[in-house]
Amino acid sequence: MAVYKGRGALGNPQPRFLKPAIESVDDGWYRDEVPDSIATQVRPEAARSIITRNDSPDIPFEQSINPYRGCEHGCPYCLGGDTPILMADGATRPLAKLRVGDAIYGTVRKGWYRRYVPTRVLARWCVIKPAWRVTLEDGTEIVAGADHRFLTERGWKFVTGTENGRSRRPHLTTGNKLMGTGAFAATAERAVQDQDYRRGYLCGLIRGDGMLFEQSYPRPGDRTWTRYHFRLALCDKEALDRAEKWLYYASVETKRFAFCAGSSNRRSMQAIHAQARVKFQRVRELIAWPGAASRSWQAGFLAGIFDAEGHYGSGILRMSNTDPEIIRWISESLRALDFKFIIEHQHREPNKPIDIVRLLGGLREHLRFFHSVDPAITRKRDISGQAVKSEARLAVARIEPLAGAMRLYDITTGTEDFIANGVVSHNCYARPSHAYMDLSPGIDFETKIFYKADAARLLEQELGARGYVPKPITIGANTDPYQPVERELKVTRSLLEVLERTRHPVSLITKGTLILRDLDLLRSLAREQLVQVFVSITSLDAALKRTLEPRAAAPAARLRVVRELSAAGVPTGVLVAPIIPAVNDAEIEAIVAAVAAHGAMRAGYVLLRLPHELKAIFRQWLDEHLPDRADHVMSLVRGAREGRENDPRFGSRMVGSGPWAQLLRDRFTLACKREGLSMGRMRELSVEHFRAPSRGGQISLPL
Repeated sequence: MAVYKGRGALGNPQPRFLKPAIESVDDGWYRDEVPDSIATQVRPEAARSIITRNDSPDIPFEQSINPYRGCEHGCPYCLGGDTPILMADGATRPLAKLRVGDAIYGTVRKGWYRRYVPTRVLARWCVIKPAWRVTLEDGTEIVAGADHRFLTERGWKFVTGTENGRSRRPHLTTGNKLMGTGAFAATAERAVQDQDYRRGYLCGLIRGDGMLFEQSYPRPGDRTWTRYHFRLALCDKEALDRAEKWLYYASVETKRFAFCAGSSNRRSMQAIHAQARVKFQRVRELIAWPGAASRSWQAGFLAGIFDAEGHYGSGILRMSNTDPEIIRWISESLRALDFKFIIEHQHREPNKPIDIVRLLGGLREHLRFFHSVDPAITRKRDISGQAVKSEARLAVARIEPLAGAMRLYDITTGTEDFIANGVVSHNCYARPSHAYMDLSPGIDFETKIFYKADAARLLEQELGARGYVPKPITIGANTDPYQPVERELKVTRSLLEVLERTRHPVSLITKGTLILRDLDLLRSLAREQLVQVFVSITSLDAALKRTLEPRAAAPAARLRVVRELSAAGVPTGVLVAPIIPAVNDAEIEAIVAAVAAHGAMRAGYVLLRLPHELKAIFRQWLDEHLPDRADHVMSLVRGAREGRENDPRFGSRMVGSGPWAQLLRDRFTLACKREGLSMGRMRELSVEHFRAPSRGGQISLPL
């Protein structure tokens, strides 16, 4: 329920017999909407120029100005610093220790499932804020901020929220199932320093892929000469490096050599070897079967035999060997670490029969194997392409606030998500742009807003430059010129004052109501056909608006802007953008009728565009808010883009192509014709009244 200040009643509930209509309050950029926990710092941005030029044939303006960089309404996410993150090599690392450039796993949607794919850390930051502990049925625990989002079976959901009021948003509740594998096993990194683990690893690796050769030769005088030779040849440098180092620790120094050159169908191999008798006997001692194997030895043995004889692909983890004794030790070691497995016996005439040990339990158990025993070869731990699905009990059991505030961390990745303690976790994709200012994309993004302090002076300077040819300037093409800080800074107003003095044509695009403050300047410009305003309206449905544009003004507030600008004589149009198939396209006729009734003269539209990273961002939005029709929406998008999710070609990228796009064009044209609205490019503005400022800041009067 909305709260009204300065009145006796605290709210204005909907009459029970009145059908809900368009929201009638501005729920957008309130000046005092939310008190800042950390004061916003507004900083000037040093700029050498102010006007941006554009030569794209389907952008209806050649010059534009963007007064601001940054946003006061950035969304904070963040997790506890000790949360283990799944790295691209199959290992884990605490979130606090990640760095920009690290390779990790994220997910992308392919077909019916999300699938694991490698990605990179693009940005990293930390904040101090209140935290919540989310506990799942299988015991998985994650500490996160209230605004962090996790992927559930019903889309992305915040840690906390409400069903009603301003805090209404999709949020976790008891019973929601998170997507992923569940808690990661404790890594074996500490164990690799243990002597038993090292001996077990060398035993598995050398018995699987090594060679111990002892041959006696007769010599004169009834004497014999014995040749001792140890060799280990591998394609993978990681396992060979580990074996070489740990043999050295055990007083066996080896020499490395190129064993086999690579070819088009064969990988190159490196090898280590030793021929001294004492070294040979020491290797034999190291790989001897233990009388009573410790748990650490068994973990090392499994890592070694997997590096030597293991295979992982297509979601299957297996180890094979022809030696029954090795198979027995693999089986005993897996049982000791609580893994379930089956053994498949295969006859191979005329070769020896082979036993294949296959691990059961799917990706959850495969990751537990990698993290528990820590094999060295990373290519054998690649889970790319596997579907995000699991039988793990990942339903939310408890969500509880933690006392006080704590340091939390977050990252931005190429896929806009990552795997945190076994569950798919959202990141923030907007913040990295602040890195261009050498600032953190964390709190800096929310609290350090940049503005072009000398915008008016720079504009006057450029307008007064020799050879300047006046052409309409568009303000608001990239960022809204009426951000909350504009109330105090008045950067946009200062630009309008220069344009009003020089009688320079200007177009403005906004979703905000603050533009009404500048009616005096707009009226003056309108008298000589020097201004037009486009108000962006995406939907008349306030609930849909909250999910599409949660911080922008309500539909009714934008209609009021259209009415008041039109009443003041300011030519006003409406941009219906973006039009999303099966989401807001049904409202086209209603929006056109509503804006016409409020005095709009012109209307245009832009079909949803998904260039570059926007594909993943929009798909995540669909999965979170409209999971029941997500596939249908994307099918229609591709149908309007010749089978692609984005069409970068000039002429079609803004309006699409094909039958559905043509139907949309016909509907919009008919609706505008019915309501008497013009269509097409922006209205032609006059340049004949332009008076260039002199270098001294004075206006050059026409003779």
